[in-house]
Amino acid sequence: MRHYSKSVCVYCGSSFGRDRRIVDAVRELGSLIAGEKWRLVYGAGNCGLMGTVADAAREAGGNTFGAIPVHMPEQINFDLDCLVFTGNMHERKSLMMTNSDAFIGLPGGFGTLEELFEVVTWRQIGIHSKPIHLLNTGGYWDPLITLMRSVIANGFAKETAIELLSVSDTPRQLVAKIKADFNSQS
Repeated sequence: MRHYSKSVCVYCGSSFGRDRRIVDAVRELGSLIAGEKWRLVYGAGNCGLMGTVADAAREAGGNTFGAIPVHMPEQINFDLDCLVFTGNMHERKSLMMTNSDAFIGLPGGFGTLEELFEVVTWRQIGIHSKPIHLLNTGGYWDPLITLMRSVIANGFAKETAIELLSVSDTPRQLVAKIKADFNSQS
């Protein structure tokens, strides 16, 4: 088994999307995660951005941990260091959260948004204090950031809620911020 120092969870799409820059950035991020000797924790999929980040991490010598519900067998990546089957999506998300030291939201669809906002909410109410990051390649997350500011401006969240997410435009920026988070925790 490949050794790792920390575990970083990524939430991302099971599709590639339309912007090739995103696929390239996700591939670079997977390599960088492995280069830092961090374990990649993700949804165990073999397709889209999920497969891309895991393949890049493994190709760079990284450790991978996947969690997937038993009802999704057609999407499983069996080439992982650790693969855990869960009974449902709720168990999957809980397992991913407890096995991670930081979270990254990569581009994705409604499932990605749901997973991301669950860890944001859990942090907001004190279930965890782990850092949460967004990789904003090509401005993908700009509309979400605008929505979050609107939620705050309209009094549905505290001013400090925007600070729960750190936004980076490049994989290297994002990894540098996570390293700083990990160093401040030591």
